[in-house]
Amino acid sequence: LGMTVVPMSGGSTRRQVQLMRDFGATVLSCTPSYALHLYEEGLACGIDMKELPLRIGIFGGEPWTQAMCRDIEDKMGIKAYNIYGLSEVMGPGVAMECQAKHGMHIHEDHFIAEIIDPVTLEPKPLGEEGELVLTTITKQGSPLIRYRTHDLTELIPEPCPCGRTHLRIGRLKGRSDDMLIIRGVNFFPSQVESLLLEVEGVSPHYQIILTRTGNLDEVEVCVEVSEGVFSDAVKDLQRLERQLQKGIKEYLGVTTRVRLVSPHSISRSEGKMQRVIDKR
Repeated sequence: LGMTVVPMSGGSTRRQVQLMRDFGATVLSCTPSYALHLYEEGLACGIDMKELPLRIGIFGGEPWTQAMCRDIEDKMGIKAYNIYGLSEVMGPGVAMECQAKHGMHIHEDHFIAEIIDPVTLEPKPLGEEGELVLTTITKQGSPLIRYRTHDLTELIPEPCPCGRTHLRIGRLKGRSDDMLIIRGVNFFPSQVESLLLEVEGVSPHYQIILTRTGNLDEVEVCVEVSEGVFSDAVKDLQRLERQLQKGIKEYLGVTTRVRLVSPHSISRSEGKMQRVIDKR
């Protein structure tokens, strides 16, 4: 297939980037947040991902926005593809994007996919957003019937430009059990991410910290900024914080406190990044 795969379990992140360079890796597969972490660590040790043979990134394991996809592609000089799976079913490979990148093709010879209303559990029509439910057709040992994934998406029935006719699922919006309800307003962390990535100098690394004062829930959004922005005058940082607070309020209807933090100050993980810290 013309692909070079390099096992990267264990060792430091910088060592993993060095292995990618030394072995001429052409494909990277991990969570999208960890891909950005590899990019940052590469720059820190003098390795620019754009100068590597790397051509394709296959990313999944956590919700990520189209804006983050573009950010990864621009920084690493690759084509980033979305893959979907869950350990209860088979891990990665339940569905994946093709080169057309108009949704992830479900392998319908192995899975039956449905969309239901996560509250009423009633089936929803094709094209409407809801919770993905899967039934395994060929799995032996531990088959699953109408398994609730809690992942929110929609089924795309139209044929893909690539010519395949299998149903596709859209980019995941989040999980039904990840929805945050703050003072009567419902929203998902991915909605905060999509807003942050529209602001120059702000990174996709962020955390939402929930606390409670008396009977009221409070929301703080910690956001990493670039080196150049963090070195700006205090008044400029305060202006950016106010801009982000205003943007979140207008977009989501939630009042938050935004705190800008230095680059690399939010902890990274090889697995799924912890976006929400609930201290209530």
